[in-house]
Amino acid sequence: MALDERRRWPGRRPLLVLASALALAGCSGFQSALDPAGQEARVVARLFWVMLVAGAVIWLAMMLLALHASRRRQAPWSDRSAARLILWGGAVTPTLILAALLVFGLGLMPTLRAPGDGLRIEVQGEQFWWRIRYTLPDGRSLTTANEVRLPRGQRSEFLLTAQDVIHSFWIPALGGKMDMIPGATNRLVLEPERTGQFRGVCAEFCGSSHALMAFSVEVMEPADFDAWVAAELAPAATPRGEGAALFMARGCGACHTVRGTAAAGRIGPELTHLAGRHSLGAGILPNDAATIDRFIREVNVIKPGARMPGFAMLPAAETAAIAAWLGSLR
Repeated sequence: MALDERRRWPGRRPLLVLASALALAGCSGFQSALDPAGQEARVVARLFWVMLVAGAVIWLAMMLLALHASRRRQAPWSDRSAARLILWGGAVTPTLILAALLVFGLGLMPTLRAPGDGLRIEVQGEQFWWRIRYTLPDGRSLTTANEVRLPRGQRSEFLLTAQDVIHSFWIPALGGKMDMIPGATNRLVLEPERTGQFRGVCAEFCGSSHALMAFSVEVMEPADFDAWVAAELAPAATPRGEGAALFMARGCGACHTVRGTAAAGRIGPELTHLAGRHSLGAGILPNDAATIDRFIREVNVIKPGARMPGFAMLPAAETAAIAAWLGSLR
């Protein structure tokens, strides 16, 4: 770079370094398809990199060809040379490249369609949350909401559907996305390879709160997963108290289930162990009593279009008591 150009752009190099760092930072994290933590995501990432390299090679070849064609020539191209260029450059080479990419992509399909190990998870997308039901290898089942927990190293089968409109289930760090269609069931198998917390999202526009429809994913060691399952199968830890009485008196139990109490509603999310979840409101809020209280009172402000009504008309002391009780359900 010339001296006068460096004077004209004194901050150019730091900006380039910063831009490069930000671009590379996007390739990792708990919601990155380029930082795979599962077998299926690793296959998808491999396909992406192969396609990227192939595209870059094709682009480079086209740029070299354009530079070559733009050179000053003493004589025009002959018909024979032009026909050869069209045949090899416009027909044979693209056909061979696309065929090779097709064969490579089809060779990845058996890995993505291999059967599960016995754990089956039914996920139903709703506006705007996730209904999740586990069927365990021994036949037992448990229902939860807005959170997926998986054992590391085991192939888990997801059965995906939707209640109202088309949603799309996607955990970028663990595998590819799959549409969730009302009246149909799609199958997805994931095998996590690394423990940790990841983020899943709805990848299909589904309404006014589409961007507020996420879910947390925790991959656990098999022994830890078994302990979590045992705890989830148990009834509510604190089934009684002032908050429990108000929860039933104000009609919350007509929509929500809290096992160990009279609340057996099927419309809204299952709340038996709400306090043990990583987030609130389908992955968008911290899970604590103050946030639960705010969600009860202002749900339609926090999540426009949600079917749960807001309860701002109730005395603040009542919603605070209900929130404190829900916040104790581990």
